Order: sequence, then structure tokens, then C-alpha cells
Amino acid sequence: MTLATLALVLASAALHSIWNLWAKQIRDATRSVPLMWLLTSLSALSYAPLALFLAWRTGFTLTPAIAGWMAASALIHVGYFLLLLRGYRTSDLSVVYPVARGTGPLLAATGAVLILGERLTWAAGAGIVLVAAGILVLTLRPDFLHAPRLRAGVTYGLLTGVTIAAYTLWDGSAVGRLHLNPIVYYWGGELVRVVVFSPPALAHRDGVRDLWKHHRARVLGIALLSPLSYMLMLIALRTAQVSRVAPVRELSILFGTWLGARVLGEGDRTRRLIAAGAFAAGVVMLALR
Repeated sequence: MTLATLALVLASAALHSIWNLWAKQIRDATRSVPLMWLLTSLSALSYAPLALFLAWRTGFTLTPAIAGWMAASALIHVGYFLLLLRGYRTSDLSVVYPVARGTGPLLAATGAVLILGERLTWAAGAGIVLVAAGILVLTLRPDFLHAPRLRAGVTYGLLTGVTIAAYTLWDGSAVGRLHLNPIVYYWGGELVRVVVFSPPALAHRDGVRDLWKHHRARVLGIALLSPLSYMLMLIALRTAQVSRVAPVRELSILFGTWLGARVLGEGDRTRRLIAAGAFAAGVVMLALR
């Protein structure tokens, strides 16, 4: 992995942790559909000029096959967002986020080897093990069996991690094998998501208005940073293998955990420092791959 690619992945990780913090701060259980409609609509509108320009510049042609890839990606991302938001309503950022972001790359790296035929070295394997150890340190506590909120966070984190692995493998294949522009590809999926969420959003118009009134800044921030974070990763995937990019991007776990402790007041800092050491060692091993 080149330094330029590494910089893209690290920027993606930082932006990802920031918009997840904002999503956690929007807590109303009735707002998933209005929030998703607002986010997808604002994202599609904001990135339309860039996406259309790049489509024209690259001579992009929408074929039935490409449309199918975009539509499937859009549906996977819908599942990801709904599970993530549900997790944030039932548990802490410092539980859901590290479990989801740790499970995702572990499954993605495994899938990249088994499905995409990529090669996994001993160094990368050790790095993945260390990242997994950091996840366990963060999430496994003596009171786990008697803490419903913690169990819910781990459960939704794991389910979200499965969708992360799915869209990482799917979108990585689309960008790498079909030679699609990452921004055009993601924007096409965003349009599909707008269509998916528009009918239920019409039935929650009051929720949309209330969300825009009270959380406008966070909604706009998420709408801009969430696609940008993912687009940076897709660009990185054009020059590096999925099994390298996906785990390194999970430095966002460190950023997100720090934000949970610093901004939201979620404690247990000693455990998180130990986990941070495991993550750092894991990233070093992955970089040696």
C-alpha cells in the first residue's frame, strides 16, 4: 500500500468516526426512515454535479449489468444503515461502533481470500488477530450476561459488521473488476436509496420536518461526510487489495472510541487504552504486509 493510498484510508477513517458520532447523537427511535431519506436525498443532491461531471468525463454508460451492481449495493447499504441506527438507539457508541467496524473487516478480509482469490500473508493474519483482540478487550466485560444494553450493542454490532463485509466485497469487486469510477458508482447507489426511502418518508412527513428543525447541522454533516468517507475508501480500493484497505480503515475504531469517551462521556478508559495498543500493533502488522 502506497503512502497516498494510506492517507486516503486514514482520512476515510477519521471522517467515518465523526459522522457516526453525529448519528449517535440523533437518538429518537422514530427517526430512522426520515433520517435515511434526508441523508440520501441531501447526499445525492450535493454530489450530483461532481458525479455527473465525472460520468461525462469518463464516458460512463449505464448498462443493465452496472445498474444491477448499483441496485444491489444500495440495498446492502440500506441494511447497514438501519442496523447501525438501531444499535445506536439501544446501546453505546463505544460498544456498537468497535464491534461493527471490527467484525466487518475481519469478514471482508476472509471473503477477499476465499471469494476474490487474494493472498493473505502471516503478517496480515497477525494484524487481523490483533485487531480482533482489541475488539474483544473493548466489548467483553464480566457483567456481559447481566447487561441487556451491552448485549444489544454487541448483537447489532455483529449484524452491522456482516453488512459491512458484504458491501466491502461487493463494491470492491464492482470498482476493481468493472473499472467503474467510485464516485459515479456510489452516487448511482445513492439515487436508488432515495427511491427506496421516498415512499415511507411520505408517511413520516412530520418526522422529516421535526428532524430538519432540530438536527439540521448534524443531518447536513452526515449527508456530506458519510459518502465522502466511503468514496475515499473506494478510490483506495482501485490501487490496493480489499484485504489491505478494509482492516486499516478500521483505525476509525480508535477515533470513534475516543469520541465516545471524550464527547459522550462513555467511560472505561483503561480498557480502551489497552485496546488501542492492540489496534496500533495490528495496523503496523497490516502495513508490513
